[in-house]
Amino acid sequence: MDIIETIKEQIAVNPVLLYMKGSPNAPQCGFSARAAEVLKACGVKFAYVDILQNPEIRASLPKYANWPTFPQLWIGGELVGGSDILIELYEKGELQDMLKAAAPQADA
Repeated sequence: MDIIETIKEQIAVNPVLLYMKGSPNAPQCGFSARAAEVLKACGVKFAYVDILQNPEIRASLPKYANWPTFPQLWIGGELVGGSDILIELYEKGELQDMLKAAAPQADA
């Protein structure tokens, strides 16, 4: 399977997926740390991919997503954005609604 197919599969099988540097418990950059903290504050389970451990994904995802930076949050197969967008959506209460809408898919 080529790397784009791998990325598509990861996005398809994980209702809430964060591509980040490091892990939620050991983030390797401030932006990834903030994104993971926002998701944790929402109390939702989410999958993550450490792009530092996956250089092919790190190189290919920005082209596939048409989004140049990390972290990247995907909900229900759609790119939401990076940490600044997540924080803004969270503060407005919109991120929580988006995550609730994806939650039934997580239970299926």
